[in-house]
Amino acid sequence: MKSLVFDTGPIISLATNNLLWVLEPLKNRFKGSFLITPGVKYELIDRPLKTKKFKFEALQVLQVIHKGIIEVMNDRTIKKKAHQLSDIANRIFYAHNHSITIVHLGEIGGIVAALHLNAPAFVIDERTTRLLIENPKKLTDILRHKLHTKISVHQRNLKLLLSKVKGIRLLRSFELVIIAYELGLLDKYLLKIPSPKRTLIEAILWGVKLNGCAVSQKEINQVVKLETK
Repeated sequence: MKSLVFDTGPIISLATNNLLWVLEPLKNRFKGSFLITPGVKYELIDRPLKTKKFKFEALQVLQVIHKGIIEVMNDRTIKKKAHQLSDIANRIFYAHNHSITIVHLGEIGGIVAALHLNAPAFVIDERTTRLLIENPKKLTDILRHKLHTKISVHQRNLKLLLSKVKGIRLLRSFELVIIAYELGLLDKYLLKIPSPKRTLIEAILWGVKLNGCAVSQKEINQVVKLETK
């Protein structure tokens, strides 16, 4: 059975926008499994349940898991490979001869899981990890601008990382809500107001952006124009 692997960010984005419910109909149409790693479960549920912030969101996600819409995978091989890949990724960029930690183990664990399962995509909102895989040159420029210093790149480690993640496709909560919109899952929000379609698509796209999804205003404008023409 095919599987889609999720990072923490997209699920948080859906939960904070009251859109977790779209996962069930999306999964039914996908006809496969929606999976998270134990590390992602810890970030989504175990840790926030011990605090005051995001506790209610954690309960919502836990309910989705109890319903079997999202499943928690557990594979020791993935954990071991995640540590190895994380070590490589965090020894690519250097400033003042010191390596820069740019990815977290949870994100890398999701990538390894997606590759291990030959999943059609890994769903991640976080910008740095996405750029590392899709556009490392742009990431170098961002680090240089952010840290105001020269950034050196360990080309051998970069090539090694890219060879290990070759073929992986990345999706965001941005794409998920567009799919939900196009499938008509959000039609109940098309109310009798001026420009209801434009209002709805703008609302969901800006909603995920403002809750952590790495998407530009230009991308949002392009989608709004396409969906409302």
